Amino acid sequence: MKKLLGVALGILSAIGGFVDIGDFVVNGVVGSRFGLSLVWVVLLGVVVICLFAQMSGRVAAVSGMAAFQIIRERLGPRAAVANLAASFVINLLTLAAEVGGIALALQLASSVNYLLWVPLAAFAVWLVVWRVKFKIMENVTSLLGLCLIVFAVALFMLHPQWPDLGRQALLQVPPSGDETASYWYYAVGLFGSSVSPYEVFFFSSGAVEEHWGTKDLSESRLNVLVGFPLGGVLSISIAACTAVVLLPAGIHVEALSQVVLPLAEAGGKIALAFGIVGVVAAVFGAGLETMLSSGYMIAQFFGWSWGKFRAPARAAQFHVVMILAILLAGAILLTGVDPIQLTEVSVVFSAVALPLTYVPILIIANDPEYLGEHVNGKLLNAIAIVFLVIIFAAAIAAIPLMILSGAGS
Repeated sequence: MKKLLGVALGILSAIGGFVDIGDFVVNGVVGSRFGLSLVWVVLLGVVVICLFAQMSGRVAAVSGMAAFQIIRERLGPRAAVANLAASFVINLLTLAAEVGGIALALQLASSVNYLLWVPLAAFAVWLVVWRVKFKIMENVTSLLGLCLIVFAVALFMLHPQWPDLGRQALLQVPPSGDETASYWYYAVGLFGSSVSPYEVFFFSSGAVEEHWGTKDLSESRLNVLVGFPLGGVLSISIAACTAVVLLPAGIHVEALSQVVLPLAEAGGKIALAFGIVGVVAAVFGAGLETMLSSGYMIAQFFGWSWGKFRAPARAAQFHVVMILAILLAGAILLTGVDPIQLTEVSVVFSAVALPLTYVPILIIANDPEYLGEHVNGKLLNAIAIVFLVIIFAAAIAAIPLMILSGAGS
């Protein structure tokens, strides 16, 4: 039972990483425009995040140190400060997108304009981080987030033409003409939403929060192998539902409300209610992750006391950083910026910043000074290097594709 409850960290990381507001938006857009022809990106993202999350969890469990503690110590302050600056800015944009996503989901449930929900959403995220224990936070968010399984159920209830979906997924033929640049732009965005840097920061810091040691390495692998593939299944289900309902009608997703339309068609108000609960829980979980990650990276870099396992009075600087981050995120949204556009920008720039996160993790995972006998094996390193090439390719291509496609328009 203890091991099963321990998997909640991986489920929270997956639901808040694979199925955050970025995933809802990008998978919804992709499904409504390109069907399942980009499902290969989700599958690739699952494998990549599993590999690097497993490495970061192993580093934290063996060394007792989280990502940015080791990045600064191993790479030195000059190299680490560039990593910190880029990671923090991307994380802040992502936090703003998640708070906006919570507000949009509450708008779905209430018909009250999302801008009126932004202050309450930001306050709720802060309050949970401030007052709720880490274990309770991850377990409750994980269990409620599992309501998103309704997307998979809805897919069967829609009675799709399975051979057509299979052809879309297997052929993976990019469209010709003006849509080619948009196809690859959303491929990069989908990859960025699947392997966002904050997932690794949260996962490694969460391992320290839960006092993982070498005896917990099997639990770490279980977290990774259950949580992230589950997130991938939910992602594909979202894209498939929009591909079945919206693609034939020529409706391109431009709002979160359109992503849940297939639920209403498949199961009426009950399915829609489960979907909205799942969306709120998943995006709220992502908001918790990104807010905590803001505090984690700054506090770990400067060597401050940090962690929810410490009373706020004993980690004051850590909590001040998080308060400033949530206030900035709320202020960004209250300027009137479109949360959907903000989300698309945040996932693309996440792809740009990926090498800054994954290169140091690979270096540290091969350092016997930190991991001793638990360093990467040759096969694991070979696979990781192949993935690093893909990560660099996505990072290099992201901005040119944004310009060429007009941000996917």
